[in-house]
Amino acid sequence: MSMPDIVGLLGAAFYLTAYALLQLRILTVDDFLVTVLNVAGGVALIYSLMWNFNLGSLISQVAWLIITVIGYARFRMISRRRAAQP
Repeated sequence: MSMPDIVGLLGAAFYLTAYALLQLRILTVDDFLVTVLNVAGGVALIYSLMWNFNLGSLISQVAWLIITVIGYARFRMISRRRAAQP
């Protein structure tokens, strides 16, 4: 098994771990670890796709990564606004 394959499998494991932790209600979508696992999964799978290219998979991984970053940034902005209110 090549290094890109191993990295891709790790990426899938990160995604599945995040999903399982959410579904089992161990974590919530607001937990930082969910974001970290999603970003790590996306980056790992994009790296893997650089070696074994598939356009559909690349588009879905990039979209997943962008949505994760935007969602986390939005959550942080809302949290800061709430904390700043008296």
